[in-house]
Amino acid sequence: MDTAHWLILGAVLLLLALSAFFSGSETALTAASRLHLHQLAKKGNRRAHMIAELRARKERMIGAILIGNNLVNILASVLATSALLALFGDAGLVYASLGMTALVVIFSEVLPKTYAINHAERMALAVAPAMRGVIGVLGPTAAAVDWIVRRTLALVGIRISPSGAKPMTEEELRGAIDLHADDVEAGDLAGGAVEEIAARRGMLRSILDLAEVEVREIMTHRKSVEMVDADQPIERFVEAVLASPYTRLPVWRGETDNILGTVHAKALLRAVREQGDAAARLELGEIATKPWFIPESTSLLDQLQAFRDRREHFALVVDEYGAFMGVVTLEDILEEIVGEISDEHDLPVAGVHAQPDGSYIVDGAVTIRDLNREFGWDLPDDPAATVAGLLLYESRQIPRVGQTFRFYGFRFKVLRRHRNQITSILLQPIAKDGGDRT
Repeated sequence: MDTAHWLILGAVLLLLALSAFFSGSETALTAASRLHLHQLAKKGNRRAHMIAELRARKERMIGAILIGNNLVNILASVLATSALLALFGDAGLVYASLGMTALVVIFSEVLPKTYAINHAERMALAVAPAMRGVIGVLGPTAAAVDWIVRRTLALVGIRISPSGAKPMTEEELRGAIDLHADDVEAGDLAGGAVEEIAARRGMLRSILDLAEVEVREIMTHRKSVEMVDADQPIERFVEAVLASPYTRLPVWRGETDNILGTVHAKALLRAVREQGDAAARLELGEIATKPWFIPESTSLLDQLQAFRDRREHFALVVDEYGAFMGVVTLEDILEEIVGEISDEHDLPVAGVHAQPDGSYIVDGAVTIRDLNREFGWDLPDDPAATVAGLLLYESRQIPRVGQTFRFYGFRFKVLRRHRNQITSILLQPIAKDGGDRT
């Protein structure tokens, strides 16, 4: 080989390196985390700003990279073919084809793209200035190619929307949350870190669910609501309020559906103190705030916004006929996001008792959402809010004590019933839902 052949070999190697640069840069710029780069850009990272600008015109960026990549690949193949034809004659064409294919695939495609996939953000930040220069030079050519492509596709009835990032839909956001969780579980993280990330995933999914969950699904039913009678003596009224673990209580007169308003324990005690010896003549109607009634079909997202707008924490829930159904508080909605919030005044609520054989004894009033969130189950909460309601809905009857049903991959056995209300159920996951109901 003479000097000319060595120069050609050097040029081919240089062109293969440029090809590797283009291939790796394309993968890095498209695979790098948009969210992480956005955070870096907010902190003043200039290269992250560059990447954001390049991605804003993604089609031009990809077009310029492909033009540059194909240009160096074709030029390298031409030089290698000419050199090998001079050395080996017609056989050199075969040698050039096989050799360049292997070199391009291994060292200019697979190797740089593999590195870029595993170090996308680092490589994207490193190549951003150079790629901005390349796109500045090849950008007009890429724009012309893009125009030709769009016009060609338009001839066959295919319309391409303008370039630019589309806003992430809710389903894509849910998928991103689940995908990130799967990546974390597949990774090598400590158990505490995995649990923390799983908790954050649950909170994010709960926030997205706020618009789909209705107040009726989380409210405290009227049977469990503590209320005070406005007609009783003020001494007994104060005792009832102080004995309750709740700060706000509905006040009724005559019958429980006739709710006068909501009394706040702090406001009551302040009024009693101000009246002193004349507290017996205290008018409860002046202390209780005007009742705020909301429909049971209100979504949690709307109710959360309403709580913020009205600066209130307590609402009374009514059905479509105006009948009192229960109460909902700001804390109830927050618990849907962050989980159970307990304080020193909360009463312990016995709802689910795990059994040694893997079954659970569940109170009929336990909500399906709480079960799904606690154990990762997928019981439907559309037909009914509580586990007893689901059993009634699926069985189409009022079951007898001891009667067993099987659906949704679980065995439901009625343990206790008070009149027509199911109060205790044995819930046991089974390997496969056979669909039979005995």
